[in-house]
Amino acid sequence: MSDAGLELFLNRHSACVCVTIRQAKGSTPREAGAIMLVAPTASWGTIGGGQLEFMAIDNARRMLDGQGLGEMDIPLGPDIGQCCGGRTLLSFETVTPQMAADLRARAAAESAAFPGVMLFGAGHVGQALARTLLPLPFAVTVVETRAEALEGLPEGVKTHHVAMPEALVKNLAPGSAVLILTHDHALDFLIAREALSRTDLPYVGMIGSATKRATFRNWLARETDGVLSADRLILPIGGTTVRDKRPAVIAALVAAELLAVYASLPGASS
Repeated sequence: MSDAGLELFLNRHSACVCVTIRQAKGSTPREAGAIMLVAPTASWGTIGGGQLEFMAIDNARRMLDGQGLGEMDIPLGPDIGQCCGGRTLLSFETVTPQMAADLRARAAAESAAFPGVMLFGAGHVGQALARTLLPLPFAVTVVETRAEALEGLPEGVKTHHVAMPEALVKNLAPGSAVLILTHDHALDFLIAREALSRTDLPYVGMIGSATKRATFRNWLARETDGVLSADRLILPIGGTTVRDKRPAVIAALVAAELLAVYASLPGASS
């Protein structure tokens, strides 16, 4: 649950209904506890899409008009045009100020547990990555030496304008990811050296080519007398299966790469 997205929705829609999956039996598109907020002209979140969600939205809007049901028990079968085969019990509650506060607290707690992803560089790829990662379970921060490059980033992305970005690496929380995308190869190398000196960062990636990787490997060996290895460095980021240099495509590939890395960590939820 993104606290930034929730906050924006609640600020824009004072009247809304919270739809909650109270029970999920058998095969269902979402788990118990999943929520969706429904306003007269908009919605936030999802309980699984399809006819189930259409019915829920319709009931929630009727509730806003003084009608509607407080609970719906919906079999997910051919009668409603779905083939999940399970059954979902939904509850509908008008969002009060106290409920809104509780939802904000829940979203903040969930977001606080997200792993941090620090993007060094806010060029075309950095901007695309920030937008792609923001709705995912990551806490996104963008670091730049150029103040103007930080303009236009979406709400919810933290920013740092600093002269020496590499100095921030030592302050990252364990379990964070580092993505290096600056406009300066020398700066890229300095940031990567700091990141690779830590063993508690599960993902260290840099934009570039095979040539850049070879150059960095030689530079790192020389600068650290062979103490540090470039083996953990992901370069190029996003893999090599899809050869497409458009920023939005690179961002999508990197997002998938990050999700796979964190899903493989011990203790990751399935």
